[in-house]
Amino acid sequence: MQKNRPNLSFDFREKPRAETRACGYPGCTGHGEYRAPKGRDKLNEYWWFCLDHVREYNKSWDFYAGMTEAQIERHLRQDATWQRPTWPMGDWRTRERRVRDKVFNGGFAFGADWTGEEGAEKSQTRAQRPRTPEEEALTVLDLPFDADFATIKIRYRTLAKTHHPDANGGSKEAEEKLKTINQAYNTLKAAFGGGV
Repeated sequence: MQKNRPNLSFDFREKPRAETRACGYPGCTGHGEYRAPKGRDKLNEYWWFCLDHVREYNKSWDFYAGMTEAQIERHLRQDATWQRPTWPMGDWRTRERRVRDKVFNGGFAFGADWTGEEGAEKSQTRAQRPRTPEEEALTVLDLPFDADFATIKIRYRTLAKTHHPDANGGSKEAEEKLKTINQAYNTLKAAFGGGV
């Protein structure tokens, strides 16, 4: 019984070339083997030239011909990022604050506009709804709702030192206040993912 084996014979002879194009330069009888784009807005459409004429075409062709200096600058900047949109680095703090505001001040409302009349309606709704544990914790620490975790940590340390029973002669009232501060801090620490 003979096994099916792949055909390993190769044909190294040069294959016949397809019929070549004529050079697109007026009056040239050479072969058009080299392509050149037809224009800035037609980069996937080509003229076909012989080697001498494609060199001549390339020397005289200016991609930015007809563009203003501002258009050239904009095009170069877009090319630096492969024509994809970008945003400034460091903007993550602003986005983080906005997300935190949405979480702590009324939850997410995807696609909603948070300014103008709708924003006023949301603030009225916010006033009527019960406060979240995070909002309560920020109130205990006497911080605004947009406070970041670094600010929360600093405020917690200050309040813990102020209300520690040892600093208040073993006061039971100070001890209870410290327990409330610790609970608020732990709530916020959990909300911020352990302070990351």
